[in-house]
Order: sequence, then structure tokens, then C-alpha cells
Amino acid sequence: MRVLIICDMEGISGITVWEQVTGGGALYEEGRRLYTADVNAVVRGCKRAGAEHITVIDWHGAGGCYSFKSLIPERLERGARYVLGATYMRYTEPLEQGCDAVLFVGFHSMAGTPDGILSHTVSAEQWVGALLNGQPAGEIALMAAFCGEWNAPVVFVSGDEAACREAKALLGEGLHTVAVKKGIGRFSAVHLPPDDAHALLEETACTALTSGVKVQPFRPSPVSLEVQFHTPDAVQAYVGKPGVELKDPRTVVAHGNTFWEMWDRFWKR
Repeated sequence: MRVLIICDMEGISGITVWEQVTGGGALYEEGRRLYTADVNAVVRGCKRAGAEHITVIDWHGAGGCYSFKSLIPERLERGARYVLGATYMRYTEPLEQGCDAVLFVGFHSMAGTPDGILSHTVSAEQWVGALLNGQPAGEIALMAAFCGEWNAPVVFVSGDEAACREAKALLGEGLHTVAVKKGIGRFSAVHLPPDDAHALLEETACTALTSGVKVQPFRPSPVSLEVQFHTPDAVQAYVGKPGVELKDPRTVVAHGNTFWEMWDRFWKR
């Protein structure tokens, strides 16, 4: 069994504020420790399930030289390969090689979710929100569609209650989820203690891989992605791109027959 684990940081147990997930922030090293521990728990669950090939990708944009490198290398669980520093949603080798299941660890809800801890979509500074084929979409939907291009089903999602709710609404009740915290605002939460969270993450990851896949790959086609930005200058990087149109001074729409065709037109390399 070949599995891919894709990791983000805002949905990790014990994380509540930007200072824990921003490179160089006052609480960033604490956040890195919490992040690494949650990911390790999921890796242990995959190993228990008999996965022979486990690849982990750190896709948390912590900022600057820290982006996609927040996992602590010397603390990583044995028995997996860890991808650090790969450009967001551009590294496809594990999917191209064949992937039986994908697990999302530490994901957050989309921009505008009232009870979503650190809720945003892709960029809290630049993006107001996004629509995928006319429906509100966050990073869970975008990443699931990315994996779906290679027929890889997402079988597990961890994060706060809002992220788990969003994921099940998209992918169905067959999805295995772990809510490690409950938002009581955007910057406050009721948390499970780390040891309890880790036990639950490990057990559920194992179950997700051994109970039979009940989730189909998410493969919308054709695809449009509409992104509204906070300011008009942010759209300039997209003007003139094939398959991308300017809807209004702060909104662009990208089109493609498949998600990957659309994303290849829209997203930077």
C-alpha cells in the first residue's frame, strides 16, 4: 500500500494563533513541535495499517525561507519519506507513482468560517475567498481536486471541528476525520491534550487505511476557479495568462477541462 500524507499547520492540536504558524514568530518553535508530533502520530497509524510506502509533504506556507519546511527533521518518525521545500501543489511524483490513499493532517477551514481556527484560503493576506465551479471552496477542496487528478482518494482529514465538517460535506460521510480542537472564535479553541490527540490520530489513520476505502477521488470537470483578492494590485500577476480572465478589478477566474489544467494556468511555478 502506497500512501501520501499532506500536512498543514493551522489545524494541528494545540495551535490557535498566527504566532505559532508564522516563521520566526514568537511561538513558531512551539508550533513546529506540535506540528511534528501530530504528523508523527499519523505516520505511526499508517505503519500499523501495513503501508509499505509513506510519503509526507509539508505544505504549510510559514513565510519566507520557512515555507514548506516547518517539520522538525530530527524529530520525524522513522519509516516514511519527508518532502520539505516543494512548491505548493506542484510536487506530483508520489501521485504519479501511484497512490492508494491520501491523508490530510492539520487542515483548516475556508475563509469566512465563523468557528474556524485561523480560517483562510491559501493566503490570509491576499485572498478574500474562492469559488470552485461556483461553490465556496477552501484548501481542502483544492487539495482534494489536486489529488483526484491522479485518482487518489482522500480517506482521512484532521483539523478543528469546522475543517472536519467542511471535509465531510465535500467528500462524504465515508471520510474518516479527527477533530483535535473546537473553535470558539478564530483565535481561541477547546483543545484535546496532545497525548490524547496523538492517540486518536494514530488510531483513526490506521482505521482509515484498513476499513476499506469509502471515498471516491474528487475529480470535478470541467473546472473554474474564481478568486477574489483584497486589493486590485494582487490581480496583476494573472493578467494576460491563457485561460485566466479578469472578472472585476479584484477578481480573477481560471478555467480548465481538468483541475490540473486550470491550476497549471493559474498557479505560479
